[in-house]
Amino acid sequence: MNTDKSLFRSIAMLAVSTGLLLLIPLIAMQFSNDVVWTLSDFIFAGTLLFGTGLTYKLITRKSGEIIFRMAVGFALFTGFFLIWSNLAVGIIGSENNAINLLYFGVIFIGIIGAFIARFKSKGLALTMFAMAIIQALITVTAFITGMHHLPEVTVYHILAVNGFFITLFIVAAMLFRFAAEDQTSGNSVETK
Repeated sequence: MNTDKSLFRSIAMLAVSTGLLLLIPLIAMQFSNDVVWTLSDFIFAGTLLFGTGLTYKLITRKSGEIIFRMAVGFALFTGFFLIWSNLAVGIIGSENNAINLLYFGVIFIGIIGAFIARFKSKGLALTMFAMAIIQALITVTAFITGMHHLPEVTVYHILAVNGFFITLFIVAAMLFRFAAEDQTSGNSVETK
């Protein structure tokens, strides 16, 4: 019962935080013509923010391990940032470039991998490594298909942005790996 109240409070705080964050672009729209959000932009941003926070709460609510919580937060932030930047400006070229749809495959692999791993550290580490590999394959695909020849895209841009996300996924994988080792060593100490 107490856990349900705690979860309800966390969800309520998350909803309030999401609303407060959405006030930033709403206020900016009043003072600048550069910020132009539609109702659908607000709905999508709110859903993405709230959904990411709720996912964090649900995955970590039964875990007291700080390293696991950090790993989940890092992984979710990376996925959130990949979606946000892809939809806002596009990873390769503009957000309308068809190759950018491939990045949703990275997120899809993450979601499927998390469920297959049953949200356990060892499996989540493998999932993060898989996401990094898929991100690297998209980078190679961009070069094979000649995306670096587009006027607004450079080789450096493709390598830097994709390398950034690959690095974040690898860091998340290493955090999960460390959490799995910590769990294993904790269990062996308890059984002795």
